[in-house]
Amino acid sequence: MSGGVEWALHCCVVLTTVDEPVPATRLAELHDVSASYLAKQLQALSRAGLVRSVQGKAGGYVLTREPTSITLLDVVEAVDGPAKAFTCTEIRQRGPMATPPEACTAPCPISRAMSGAEAAWRESLRAVSIADLVRDVAADSGPAALPAVSAWLTAPEA
Repeated sequence: MSGGVEWALHCCVVLTTVDEPVPATRLAELHDVSASYLAKQLQALSRAGLVRSVQGKAGGYVLTREPTSITLLDVVEAVDGPAKAFTCTEIRQRGPMATPPEACTAPCPISRAMSGAEAAWRESLRAVSIADLVRDVAADSGPAALPAVSAWLTAPEA
């Protein structure tokens, strides 16, 4: 999983705290990350329909859906794509002890284990929403943390 996923998730969480668009540069400054790299993650979220870019002087990014309806899997797939993490290349059919293709009628134990792990990982990510993360941030950092982020994001820049 790329580092862009973490940045995208943080952006989704903080975008729940505001009603107005937040410029990518402001989000990058808040997280002390590269503005150009963060912009790529926000563009990926936009292509996936999770955020919307608002043009103009008061432009920036806003969430397009309720935080309860955006899952961690949505964000991961937006940033890193939907491709599987593991692809079986049928190694058992190679080398001096190769199993003949006609004997390979079912996936091998390694492929089955990896597919099961992938399914569990995706289901776990699908079960957690941005709203869940917001709740957990408030529980971990205190009820004033996210309102303080909102105030900082919406304060006029010096």
